[in-house]
Amino acid sequence: MNTERTALVTGAAGGIGQALVSVFTERGYRVIAVDSSPRPADMLCWHYVQMDLSKLLSLDAGEVALSALSDLCGDGLHVLVNNAAVQVLGGVQDLTVTDWYRTLDINVLVPFALTKGLLSQLESVDGCVINISSIHARLTKAGFVAYATSKAALSGMTRAMAVDLGSRVRVNAIEPAAIQTPMLEAGFEGKPEAFGQLKACHPQGRIGTPEEVAALAFSVAGGELRFLHGACIGLDGGISGRLHDPD
Repeated sequence: MNTERTALVTGAAGGIGQALVSVFTERGYRVIAVDSSPRPADMLCWHYVQMDLSKLLSLDAGEVALSALSDLCGDGLHVLVNNAAVQVLGGVQDLTVTDWYRTLDINVLVPFALTKGLLSQLESVDGCVINISSIHARLTKAGFVAYATSKAALSGMTRAMAVDLGSRVRVNAIEPAAIQTPMLEAGFEGKPEAFGQLKACHPQGRIGTPEEVAALAFSVAGGELRFLHGACIGLDGGISGRLHDPD
């Protein structure tokens, strides 16, 4: 009997995604890494799938894509990490219907489609789902209307799925605040003072690392926290308790 544990990580080529793949691989998992971008040159994983995840939402292409992922999972999937996300910035007057579709498709509907489509593999090995949400699910700022709404929906879906699935599959979410990824750094390029303010407004005086998100995900996936179900865990350096977050 195959005793290896399998994890599937979406958004694997991003900053948090690469850390997730690395931590789960180093700790003995066969990791199926999925991203729309090519495989990073230094990434070690069991299998890399370059895929536009939005295909999962189309009738014909979705069945083919889901079947391919299901075949890779084999008889069981121990951990599904729904990490892939898009961040379309804009206020109420700026966002288009296309922006909303793109945001909700990747950030909410794809995690649902993967959880539903791989449910039998998850259930067969007492597996779990970890959704990478965001502090924006609860606390946000101007210009994040679509992104914040999608993350609030993802956290809400986490709780609802936990209730609906009961003891069949554990479902939890992680809600990080600012994490030092290439995407975040690009947003502050040429603005070192603003980046310093971002760090300072967190009570710890710093922002988080992708490795900390991955370490928490690994702990949540472990069998020692079986009563953790339907939880949305803040990983925010204490900023969620702070009254003012300066722009």
